[in-house]
Parts: sequence; structure tokens; C-alpha cells
Amino acid sequence: MRRKKLFGARGLLTLLLCISALSLSAQTITVRGTVTDANDEPLTGATVVVKGDPSKGAITDVDGKYTLANVPSKGTLTFSFVGMKSHDVEIDGRTVIDVSMKDDSEMLDEVVVVGFGTQKKENLTGAVATVNEKVLKGRPVTTVTQALQGAVAGMDISVGNGGGELGNSLGITIRGAGTIGNTSSSPLILIDGLEGNINALNPQDIESISVLKDAASASIYGSRAAFGVILIKTKSGKSGKISVTYNNNFRWSSPLLRPKMLDSERFAEYFNEAAKNGGQAAPFSDETLQKIRDYKAGKIPHETEWNESGKNWKGYTNGFANNNWYDIFYRDYVPSQEHNISSSGGTEAVNFYFSANWLGQDGLMKFNPDKRDRYSVDATVNAQVHKMLKLKYSGKFSRVDYGRSSYDHGLFYHNIARRWPTLPLKDPNGNYVYGNEIAHLNNGRNEEQTDEFIQQLALVFTPIKGWNTHVELNYKTGTKFTHVEILPIYSYDKNGVANAAALQFGSFWSGGQSRITEYGRKWNFFNPNIYTEYIKSINDTHNFKVMAGFQSELDQSRGLGAWREQVYTPDVPAIDATYGDNDGVNGYFNHWATAGFFGRLNYDYMGKYLVELNGRYDGSSRFLRDKRWNFFPSFSLGWNVAKESFWTDSPLGEYVSTLKLRGSYGELGNQNIVDEYKNPIYYPFYLNMPVGVADGNWLVNGKKTNRAWAPGLVSQLLTWERVNSWNIGADINAFNNRLNIVFDYFQRRTFDMVGPAPQLPNVLGTDVPKINNTDMESKGFELEISWRDRIGELSYGVKATLADSRQTVTKYPNENKKIYYYDRNGGRHDAYYSGKEIGEIWGFTTVGIAKTDAEMTEHIKKNKPTWGSDWAGGDIMYKDLNNDNEITRGEETVDNPGDLKVIGNNTPRYNFGIDIDMQWRGFDFRAFFQGVGKRDLAVGGPYFTGGNGNMWQNAGFEEHLDFYRPSDTKSFFGPNEDAYYPRPSFDKGWKNFETQTRWIQNGAYMRLKNLQLGYTIPSVYTQKIGVSNFRVYVSGENLLTFTKMTKIFDPETFLGGWGNGKIYPLSRVWSCGLSVTF
Repeated sequence: MRRKKLFGARGLLTLLLCISALSLSAQTITVRGTVTDANDEPLTGATVVVKGDPSKGAITDVDGKYTLANVPSKGTLTFSFVGMKSHDVEIDGRTVIDVSMKDDSEMLDEVVVVGFGTQKKENLTGAVATVNEKVLKGRPVTTVTQALQGAVAGMDISVGNGGGELGNSLGITIRGAGTIGNTSSSPLILIDGLEGNINALNPQDIESISVLKDAASASIYGSRAAFGVILIKTKSGKSGKISVTYNNNFRWSSPLLRPKMLDSERFAEYFNEAAKNGGQAAPFSDETLQKIRDYKAGKIPHETEWNESGKNWKGYTNGFANNNWYDIFYRDYVPSQEHNISSSGGTEAVNFYFSANWLGQDGLMKFNPDKRDRYSVDATVNAQVHKMLKLKYSGKFSRVDYGRSSYDHGLFYHNIARRWPTLPLKDPNGNYVYGNEIAHLNNGRNEEQTDEFIQQLALVFTPIKGWNTHVELNYKTGTKFTHVEILPIYSYDKNGVANAAALQFGSFWSGGQSRITEYGRKWNFFNPNIYTEYIKSINDTHNFKVMAGFQSELDQSRGLGAWREQVYTPDVPAIDATYGDNDGVNGYFNHWATAGFFGRLNYDYMGKYLVELNGRYDGSSRFLRDKRWNFFPSFSLGWNVAKESFWTDSPLGEYVSTLKLRGSYGELGNQNIVDEYKNPIYYPFYLNMPVGVADGNWLVNGKKTNRAWAPGLVSQLLTWERVNSWNIGADINAFNNRLNIVFDYFQRRTFDMVGPAPQLPNVLGTDVPKINNTDMESKGFELEISWRDRIGELSYGVKATLADSRQTVTKYPNENKKIYYYDRNGGRHDAYYSGKEIGEIWGFTTVGIAKTDAEMTEHIKKNKPTWGSDWAGGDIMYKDLNNDNEITRGEETVDNPGDLKVIGNNTPRYNFGIDIDMQWRGFDFRAFFQGVGKRDLAVGGPYFTGGNGNMWQNAGFEEHLDFYRPSDTKSFFGPNEDAYYPRPSFDKGWKNFETQTRWIQNGAYMRLKNLQLGYTIPSVYTQKIGVSNFRVYVSGENLLTFTKMTKIFDPETFLGGWGNGKIYPLSRVWSCGLSVTF
């Protein structure tokens, strides 16, 4: 009996062990299968991994087959292939799993971020463009804006007056300029629903970007969105195994364009010829010319010698150095680097995302170099705190440190080309020679530090299926501190003794003068959003979505600044280490607020007929109470013809899966009023009362009195600019969605723009406020075509964008239609008038350059300019258009322009982008081109004209030597009758450079913005060391430029704050990097 019990116990134990072994065996299985494309062709090199455990994976062979051992029977497999949509399949105990993958373009269910929600892409009825993170991947850009240039049809990104400066903010407009009044045309930029600084954003934190271009799409944001919205969604937490990704990028930058300065000998001969033609003495004597040649030949050891008569080192007219100042001031190659680490993971209940980034940039300046560091941290937590309640908290911190020489501003770029090559760099004692800008550059720093901290809390309450209520609290606070020092500079005599020297810094500073300036700014922004939405589908036929909500914004900023002159020592550049009597302090406090009630209704019938209605009732603190509120409605309609039975049953239905026709109309208001420098005006209906403290002209009890000027009038009429726009468009997907076409045509009318103040008699005694008195119309189109396909193992895609817009003034207070207006200093500027197309260039018509004196004498008998004198061979011949035998501007009106006419337009036309990508066996390639198809540029200024005008303001570049010289010339340069430039002539040559057809440059260009080659090591190898993804790449930025423009200018940085071409150059960048995911 005992033996039976023992045997029974042992048998039970054996049985349990067998069951346990069988159970363990059943938990892991081996899965096999074949991966094919939509045409049942096998996919070689597709990746198959266990979701949540990338260490278990396989790669398909040449027949598309794979085998994966020790796979959890209840797990999930993720199938991925470059250029195709990833696919998750539950194993559910199966040992054979075959998968057919679809091209990435076959994503009709793609969800697009729109205002206060999302929308399926196939159901969109407005003009919305999307950009995914692939556009930003691996590019050595410093800001998100740089990577977006050319990526979205209709979104124009311009460099502006900052050029390639490290801290330059690029200008963004959507569908061209929306206003010419004292308001901003910039779009509203929202980062996770909160207005943010796109330049401080880490590009690798971005998940997607949506661009709302028409009024119907943007109207939900009301008064802040008159000219479009850019919605940036950053990455968030996802459930699954915790992963960590590290990215780095090492880059080397060089100046993209540097004008080619003449060497000293040719420069001297060129300037001597310009002086001769101007009736002046030659600036360079024969003795100096010989010294120039001797120094170039190495016969003179030093580039300068002491001038006893002037008590200075020889330079300019008596100098013999041979310097190229562009090569001296700019570095040839500059290193920079970027590092980023991110992590995400968690459960369905709680998950997170975290990232940290550092970008360290060195600028191109060689002396007192510029430098910029950007730091950012992003942390997001998602939690399902209750079955009816979701919570999301996000915190973002960014810091930007930017330092440069305090002399690194427009005057420096103005002076570079004015520094003659004969000016020496150093004296024989090794000291920098005064006057060549280097002492100015080294005389102090301009340091800025900008910190910003953003906190966002979002709650989503879902009491029943389909009904969601959102409560969002967004708070942003930031500070910016600036320290500027202007320190003494010195000149050195022949004995190396230093003497305090004068400094030209915007204004003239006497020798030894110095100043410390510091100012700080703090801002707070609070933005609560409360909205509720209900989604209902009736029999999958009638689909409704209703949303209503409230939004408000409150912005407050405060600033304080102080300065004082005369530092005790440059080693302690602080205000409390100064002793001068000349000091000052200033400060300000600003705030503005908006509030809005909004609603939206979406309806579609079986995805065929689509309707969207929007409305927003907005209020702004920038207007008086009775002008403060306004209502802005919009609607859009869509019809997906390809879902009709007559289409699906036709032969076309086999090839075209989507043919959606769209139309929209909307009204928006603009309250972003700015001054002439584009700074915001918070209370535009008031004009300040200037007050002076102790600056009166009378003494009372021995002290100067305070003064107050008459205050400006209060504007009772100032109100919203109104922007009305309509849009028609079409979306087409064809050939199994390999071909995608999006087309839009739009018309936008801006009414009641804030224009110039009406003219009233001076007896009024004060300024007249501006009023709404200007209208404008914009028209244009946008086209995006993309093709994605695969040839064997090669996956490729091509995307092209093209857009154009034109703006016309339809109303302006210029009754006589004056072409120009004149400022208080007599400067002539282009004026607006009704009927003017924005960007018009008025000028004269050029006949050519007179080859002989006789030809010019004969020409001016019937075409005599009313300016200039001593017309001769080598000068410009202007054409008389009104047959009065003179060249005049008439009354400078549209009706009587004299011999003026419209000779071009400087608005960039036909903006385009071409994006080509390919993937093959782990290799990926991308080439991205961006450009402008048509643009006229009326160039001028000394960088272009060369040896004309005042000798001390002129430049000498290689291009300037293409000037007229007769066949019998005795010029150093020989004859050149078929020249581009007229003969140079100091103080008289300006007569040849009136705006005219000859000087209109073709500003069209195409630039290879990015070229990238990468390789991803197959995960079957990297997973052995715990790495799920490992990619290395090389990348280049701004590598090639195709343009007919003169090589003096870059077509993207033509304009400068101090004149054409006087600007910090763009950079050509080479980089390499890697991306590793654990």
C-alpha cells in the first residue's frame, strides 16, 4: 500500500513536470513565412522583429522568406521595409505567417493634425500640407525653418537681412505677403498647440508638421491666423519596451560666397582710371604702383612702412600691401557638432518620452569669433488615470547662448569692401594696423542668453464613446539677458607704443571712450483651451463630428536696461566697474490679450460628400471696446468622385483611386499690428506722450525743467484688418497610389489694412494716428506631385512642389498715383498706389553703351538725360520713350512717368522644390533641390557699381574689370568695347546707374540644398549586441547653385541692412553622423 502511494506521488510529480515542459514548450514557437509586395513579388531584405523585443528578428532572403525561432506564441510581429508602411501581425499561435506589404504612399488612413483635433487625410476639404520627420532627418541645419525651405508648396522662406548669421531668424510667409500695412504677414506657429519659437526647437523632437494654408483650415484660430498656421507636433510617449536613441552630427562649414577682390596692382590701376574719367588726380602715384609690384614680387619684406608726414602707417593711396579682406575676416572651415539622446516606452496605462539636445555652432568670423549654443530638454508623460480620463503633461526647456563681436553688425559688412587691398594687416612690429576693422572687431562682446520654459497639461474626459472634452493649460515663461561692451581700441606707432584711437560704432566715439550696456527681458504667456467634441456615425454612412470651445491668451513682458560709459579696465566689463558721468536707464511693460469662442461641424456621406463649417467670435485688447469683437466664419466642401459607382465601374476606376474636388471660403481678422521696424504695437489706437526729464531750455531755481510734448490723438476708427479668401483644389491618387497630385488655386483679399495717417494741417500740433484705409488682393496656385515605386530591391520616390502668387494693391491713399515718395532726408522710395503689383520695379530703358564720343553726341540730341554731365563714349545711352527728346521722370506718376516704365518685379515667382530619395539593401540616398523660377533684381550700391560715386565708398571686384575701354585705349587693362559696365568715373559715374533695364539681374536660381547618403546595418546583426537600429550617414548642405546672377551676390542674400550684398554669408556645410537605438 505504501509502495502504491509512493508510486502515485512520483507519477503525479512526473505528470506535472511533463505538463510544465509541454506548457513551456507551447509558450515559444518557430514562425516561418514569406513577405511580398502588393503585386505578390517577394521582398528581399524586409525586417521581421518581435514587437517590444528587437533582439529577436530576421531579414527575408532573396525569395522573401524568413524564419524566426523562439517566438512568443501570443506575441506580435512587426514587418518593415524601407519605402513601405510598417505592418503589425498578431502571432496567435500560428507557425506560418505570410504578409503582403503596401507602399508608404498607400496611406489613405493617415491622420493629419488640424486645428484643435485631427482629421483623416482622405476627408480633408481645406488646403493642408503635411511634412513628416523624414524631411528633417540627418540634415545639418541649425533651425527647423531651414529644413522646411522648399518642402511645402506655397510656404516661402527667406533669409532676410541677417543672412547666414548664427542667430538669424528666417522669414516665413504662406501664399505670399498678405498685407502691406502696419501689420505682420507671418503665420501663426504652434508647437503642440502653444505659440512657440521655432528656432529654439530641437528638430529631432518633431513628429509631424501641418501647414494650414486657406482660411477654412486656419479660421478656427481666429485673429492670430490671418495668414496661415504651422502646427508642429512633437514626439510623445508610446507603449512598449523602453528604447534609447542616440544621434550625433559633426559638421564643417565654409562661406558659400565671397566676392573676389582685386589684387592691389589691378585695384590701383582700376581706381586710377576711375579718377581720370572723373577729372580727378590719380590716387596712386607711379612710385606707389612700383612699390605694389615690388611687394608682390617679394622685394619688400613688410607690407607697410611708417609715414612720417602723417604719423601713421602707410595704407590706402600710399599703401602697397596686397590683402583680400574677405579671406582675412572669414574662416575657411568652421567645426560644429550636435548631440541628441531620447528615450520612450511604458505601458498602455503610463508611458513617457524624454530627449536632451545640444547644438554647438562656431561662426565664420575669424576675429572675436561668433558662437551659438542651443540646449533643449523635452519630457512628456501620458497616463490613463481612469477609463474615462487621460492625462498628458509636457515640459520643455530651451537655452540659447549667442555671442559675437559687438562690432559684428551692418556697418562691418558695409566696410569690408571699402578696405582697400593696399591697406596693411599688421605693421613691422606685429601689431594690427588701425583702420582695418580688426581692432574694432576685437573691442568687445555682445552676449545674449535666452531661456524659455514651457509647461503643458492636457486632460481628456470621455464619459461616453465618441464624446471627448479637452482641457488644456499652457504656460510659457522666458528671459533674455543681453550684455554689450564697447571697449577702447588703440593704434600703434613705429615704436610699438599704443595710443587710444577713435572708434566708428554707429556714431563717432572719441579715443579711449567705452561703454557697458546691459538689459533684460522677461515674458509670461498663459493660454487655456477648453473644447468638447462629439463623433457619431450612423450605419457607417452618415458621419458627423461636432466641436465647440473657448480659447484665451494673455501675454505680459517687462524689460529693464542700463548703460554707463568709461570702464576702469577691460578685464572687468561690468556696469559697476565704470566711472563715467554719461549713463542711462530705461524700461518698459507691455501686455496684450485675446479671447475667442469657436465651433466646427464636419459631415461626410460614405466618404464621398464632405462638408466642414467653422466659426469663431474673437476679441482683442489691441482695439477700443466697440471695435474689439468680430465674427469670422468659413466653410469648405469636398466631393470624392472616385468613390462614385460610375467611376469605380469605369476603366478609370482601376487606375485612379482618389479624385477629390475641394472648395472653401473663409474670413479672418488680423490684429498683429507692428511699427515700421516690424515690432509689435500693443495699443495702436493710442499715441504716446513724449516726456523729457530735466531737459528743458529754462532754469527754475537753478535746475532744468521737465518737458512734455503734445500727445497724439486717440484713433476712434482703428479696427481689424479683414482677410477674405477662397480656394479650389483637387487631390488625385493613381496607379495603386504610387502617383499623388495635389493642386490648389486661391484668391485672398485683405481689406482695411492699417495704412498711412491722413494729412492734416500743421496747426494741429501733434501726430495723426493711422487708420484702416488700404486694400490688397493676392492670387496664386500650388502644385505638388509625388511618385513612389519600387524596382526589384530598389525603392525610390520623387516629389516636386511648385507655387506662385502675385499681390496687387486695390486701394491706397495716393490719389495722384505717385510712383515715389521722399523721406525727410530727401531719399527716394517706392510708393504704393491703387493698381500697383507688389514688387514692381520702375526704371529707364537702356539702349547700350556708347562706343565713341561721336556716338554719344549724336544720341543725346534726341535722348538727353536731365541729370549728369560730360557724356562721352563709355557712358550709358538711355532711351526716350515719350518722344520729348529728353530723359525725365515726368511728374513721377503712373499717368505721367516721363521715360520711366515697369521694367521688372522683385517678387520671387515659381518657388519650387525637388526631393529625390532611394533605398537599396540598407543604403539610403536623398537629393533635395530648392529654388526660384523667376525674379528680377534691381541691383545697385558700391558692391555692384564698383568705381563710381565717391572714391571712399567704392569696391573693386573681379567683375568690375569688365568695363568699357575703347579700341585705342592706353589703359593698363587693354581694350574692351563689348563690356558690361560703363567706364568707371569717381563722383560722376552715378549718372550711368539710374535704375534701368541693363542693371536688372536675373535672380532665379536652383540650389542643391541637401545631399545625403546613409547606411543602416541589418538588425539581424546589430540585435546581437542589443542594438535595434544603427545608421551612419554623410550629408551636405548648399553644395551647388545654378544661377545667372552676378557672382558678386548670392541670390538668397542679395539684400542687406546697409545695402546690396552687405551681409553675413550663407554657409556650405559638410557633415557626418550616426543614429543608434538600443
